[in-house]
Amino acid sequence: MARFDGKVALLTGAGSGIGRATALRLASEGASVFAVDVNPAGLEETAKLAKDEGHTVTTHVADVTSRDACIGAVDACVKAFGRLDVLGNIAGIARAHHVKDVTPEEWELIMAVNVSGPFWLAQAAIPHLLETSGNIVNIASNAGLMGQAYTVPYCVSKGAIVQMTRALAMEFVKTPLRVNAIAPGGVETNLTHTFNIPPDVDFELMAPYTGHRGMAKPEEIAALFAFVASDEARNIHGAIISSDAGLTAG
Repeated sequence: MARFDGKVALLTGAGSGIGRATALRLASEGASVFAVDVNPAGLEETAKLAKDEGHTVTTHVADVTSRDACIGAVDACVKAFGRLDVLGNIAGIARAHHVKDVTPEEWELIMAVNVSGPFWLAQAAIPHLLETSGNIVNIASNAGLMGQAYTVPYCVSKGAIVQMTRALAMEFVKTPLRVNAIAPGGVETNLTHTFNIPPDVDFELMAPYTGHRGMAKPEEIAALFAFVASDEARNIHGAIISSDAGLTAG
C-alpha cells in the first residue's frame, strides 16, 4: 500500500510551486487530492500533470483571504470525498518593502493570505480531521524563525504561523489530531522568482538570508510534507521542522 491510500488531502496553493509539487507527490502515493488555488489556469496545469502521471487531482478555485471561501473549500472537499485526512496550508505570498513604504492594503493582504486563510481553513477542517485522526501541515518559513530586514510584514505573518501551529497542537494534544509546520528557506518557485526587492536596500543586511547552499526544489519540500503528513510521523506533533540548508542553524 502507498502511504496515502484511502486518504483525502486538501492542499492550498496547489496551482504552482510547493503546493503543486505536494499535490503531485501525495497523489502519487495514493491520496485523493483536493487542490485549491485562486488561479484556475494553475490548477488546470496541476491536474494535467497529475493525469500525465496516471493520477487524478480534483480542483477547486477559492480565495483563501475569504473566510467563507475557506469554509466552502472544506465543505466541498468533504462533500466530494466523504472525509478529510490532511489539511495542507501551503498558499502564501511574500513582499519586500522598506517599513516606511508598507501600505495598509499590502499589510492586510499578506496577513489575509498567510495567516487568516490558514486559520479559517483549520477551523473548518478540524472537526473532520478529528473524525479521521488526521493532521494539519502548515508551511511556515525561515522568516518566521529569524528577523529579516525589508520583509517585516512577511516575517510577522510566518511567525504567526509558527505560533498558530504550536497553539493548535497544545489545544488538541489530548486528541489524535496532529498539527505541524515545515519552515523552508528559499525555494525555487514563482514566489521567489517574482520577489521584487526595492532598489535602494542595503544588501549587506540581506546577505545572511541567502544561505550557502542555494535554494531547494519544490519537490524536496513536498517529500518532507509527505512524510510529516503520513502515519510514519505519528509521533511528530507541534513541531516546526526546518528545511533550509542550515540557514537558521546558527
